[in-house]
Order: sequence, then structure tokens, then C-alpha cells
Amino acid sequence: MPKTVKTKSGRAIIMPTPEEDKVINEGIMADPDNPEMSDDAFKNAKLASEFFTPEQFAALKEKRPRGRPHADQPKVSTSIRLDADLLEALRATGRGWQSTVNSILREKIMRDR
Repeated sequence: MPKTVKTKSGRAIIMPTPEEDKVINEGIMADPDNPEMSDDAFKNAKLASEFFTPEQFAALKEKRPRGRPHADQPKVSTSIRLDADLLEALRATGRGWQSTVNSILREKIMRDR
């Protein structure tokens, strides 16, 4: 029967067998891009504030907004009544159909000016 450990939240974690643990550790050792840190590496490690220049460290701490950057000319939500068959045909073009409508209207307006 596999050994399990309960977390504070009550979740049960199945611990690897010694054979599985050996395979996991061999995989870690074989990964040249992400080697396991040695005790010496931990002893010689520096805080980020000591390693980077004050400017670089300040840039690391800056909070960047999540998600997509705001557009220079953001779109405006609106409501418009369309014939059902027209709306169905537009939606049938797939993702981005609203942008397609925007382009069609823009072309029409620019052409008529």
C-alpha cells in the first residue's frame, strides 16, 4: 500500500516509492537546464537586493498590471438591433466576428466621406 501524507488542508498526497524516487532524482540530475542546487550553492547564494543594482532591483519590485495592455483607442460597448439572419451569418465567420463588423462599418464610413 502506498504511503500517503495529509496536508493541513486535508488533501492526501501519495508519496513515491523508493524506486519512483530514484527515477525522479535521476531525471533531475540529467536536466542540464535546471540542476539541483548543491549545499555550496545555497551557502554562496545572495539576496536579490545584493546581486542586482538598486535600479534593477527596483524594477523587479514594480507591479505590472495584469492582462492585456490598455488600447490607445479602446472600443466602446454598444447595443444594436440586427436582422437575425445577418447576425447568424456574422457569427458563422467564427472568432473575431465583432471585429469584422467593426472593419466593415469603418470601410463603409471612410468610403462615403
